[in-house]
Amino acid sequence: MDIVRPEIKHKKKMRRIGYIAAAVVLIPLMTYALSRLKPAAPTVDSGTVWTGTVKRGPMLRDVRGLGTLVPETIRLIPAVTDGQVQTRYLLPGTPVKANTVIFDLVNPQLQQETLDAEYQLKGAQASYEQTKAQLQNQLMDKRTLAASVSSQYRTAEMVKQTKEQLGANGLAPELDVKTAEVQAEELAKENDLAQKEVETFNDSIASQLAVQEATVNQKHAMYELKKSQMDQLHIRPGIDGMLQELDVEVGQKVTMGTVLARVAQPAHLKAQLKIAETQAKDILIGQKASVDTHNGIIPGHVTRIDPAVVNGTVTVDVGLDGPLPTGARPDLSVEGTVELERLADVLYVERPVHGEANSTVGIFKVVDDGKEATRVQVQLGRTSVNTVEIVKGLEIGDKVILSDMSAWDNYDRVQLK
Repeated sequence: MDIVRPEIKHKKKMRRIGYIAAAVVLIPLMTYALSRLKPAAPTVDSGTVWTGTVKRGPMLRDVRGLGTLVPETIRLIPAVTDGQVQTRYLLPGTPVKANTVIFDLVNPQLQQETLDAEYQLKGAQASYEQTKAQLQNQLMDKRTLAASVSSQYRTAEMVKQTKEQLGANGLAPELDVKTAEVQAEELAKENDLAQKEVETFNDSIASQLAVQEATVNQKHAMYELKKSQMDQLHIRPGIDGMLQELDVEVGQKVTMGTVLARVAQPAHLKAQLKIAETQAKDILIGQKASVDTHNGIIPGHVTRIDPAVVNGTVTVDVGLDGPLPTGARPDLSVEGTVELERLADVLYVERPVHGEANSTVGIFKVVDDGKEATRVQVQLGRTSVNTVEIVKGLEIGDKVILSDMSAWDNYDRVQLK
């Protein structure tokens, strides 16, 4: 028969209670422990990331921009007067000399005005010559009259002397002597007046002719102006260079001031770079630069900084200090670098993909002999095209990942394999 054993039942009950108590204690502990575990680090192929090593030493700050070569001298050729394009002799791209005729304009009204100015000049010159001849004739008449009075005066003077001698000897009456003296005195006065009149008239000739001469000069200046305008109907560049553009067609009427053509000097080029406005703030006139034409690098210097910002960029002109390479021509695409400053002794690293000047960024630092990378907060300072200054967060010799790690922004560490 079965025997009841109450101690076995009690042991089972106690065992069950122990299990429940252990579960009540262990489950929260395990839950807490699991919550404290770090999430599994993702794996990144080390061959796909770009790394750099923190260094200390001199650092060159520079900025870079794309641009083109443009002529230093571009001459716009305007119309000096109204006209109509009659003949075109050249096409864009043709080398020209300063006096090469590009095309001709015609202006019938200007031609008529030039003829009128020529005839007016000739009339003024004829009037001047006529006035000059008349004044010379009048001067000769006055000189002749003065010579006649002078002759009478000398005769009277001799008569007076003779009468005075005769009178002293008692051979001539006193009245004749007095008469001769009076006549000599009167003729002396007339002679003096005649001579002064000749001198005065001779001096006045220049002033009288100056009025006529001024009229001649005025007519001559107007005629020369019209001749110059006629000559400028033959459109010339004025400089040696390359004809770049013709802005008018044969038969087209143009007004004074209309731009007819553009001529540039291709042998004298400069680089015109587009620099991001955030980088252009430190650029100064005279700073050193270099221009890569993809067929050689030319040294240069900054000559102009455009005050305006267009589409987020600032135009910077760089004068070229070296010879142009073969194939250099206007509108050639180039890449330019402007040297801002040289820092003597700073902590720096190659510039990461995401790293602006004077900012704090998270960068993965390679640890555990290259098996892992952890995120550290790094304070950046001044930046250059290829390098950036480290202010805080890294030390000399630290190896960091510089390539784009935005795909792992939610992780503070990654495994490298």
